[in-house]
Amino acid sequence: MAETKKASGKAQAQKAPAKGGAKPAPAEPSAKPARAKATGSSRPRLMEYYRKVVVPALMKERGYKNPWEVPRPEKIVINMGLGEAKENVKVLDNAVADLMAITGQKPVITKAKKSIAAFKLREGLSIGAKVTLRRARMYEFLDRLVHVALPRVRDFSGVPVKSFDGRGNYALGLKEQLIFPEIVYDKIDKVRGMDVVIVTSARTDEEAKALLSHLGMPFKEIK
Repeated sequence: MAETKKASGKAQAQKAPAKGGAKPAPAEPSAKPARAKATGSSRPRLMEYYRKVVVPALMKERGYKNPWEVPRPEKIVINMGLGEAKENVKVLDNAVADLMAITGQKPVITKAKKSIAAFKLREGLSIGAKVTLRRARMYEFLDRLVHVALPRVRDFSGVPVKSFDGRGNYALGLKEQLIFPEIVYDKIDKVRGMDVVIVTSARTDEEAKALLSHLGMPFKEIK
C-alpha cells in the first residue's frame, strides 16, 4: 500500500511544474491545418493577351527595341451626363446603379463647376456620374466592351477611326446601356447613353490605333 502511494506521488510530482520554473510547452499538433487558397488572383484574359501577344507583335511591327516602349492602356473613364437629375434626384440613383453593374466599381458623382442661368444650372449641382477603371478592372471592361457589348449594337459596322484626340487617347460614345449583358431591360427606368474614354501611353494617334486594333477594337474600314 505504501509503495503504491509513493509511486502515485512521484507521478504527480512529474506532472506538476516546479515552483518558479517555466511551464511545460503544450504538445504540438501532429499536422497543421491546410490553408484555404486565395481566389480571384488570376489575371484578366485581355491583360495576359496584351503581355504575351500584343507586346511582341507591336515590337516586331513598329520596331520598338524595348517592351516598355510599347504603348499600353492606362485607364478607362466611363461618364454619364444626367441633366435631368436637377429635377429628379432618383434619376441619379438609377444611373449610378447601372454604372456599378456595368463596371463593378462604385461611380463618382460629378457636379456643375459653375452656374448657367439659361440651363437652370447651379454651381455644385449633381449632373452626372463617372467611373475610372485601372489595371485588372480596366482590362476586364475593355474585353467585354470589344467582344460582347459592341457586337450587340444594332446595325454595327465598326467604331469611328477619327475619334482620337491627337495625344493617343480614344473617345467612344454609346447610345444605350442595354448593350451590356449586365443590364436587365425590365429593371431600367430609361435608356441612357455614355461616353467611354480610353487613355493610353501612346504618343501619337497612329500608335494608339495600332494598340487598340491588336486588342480587338473593331475600327470602321475607310473606303
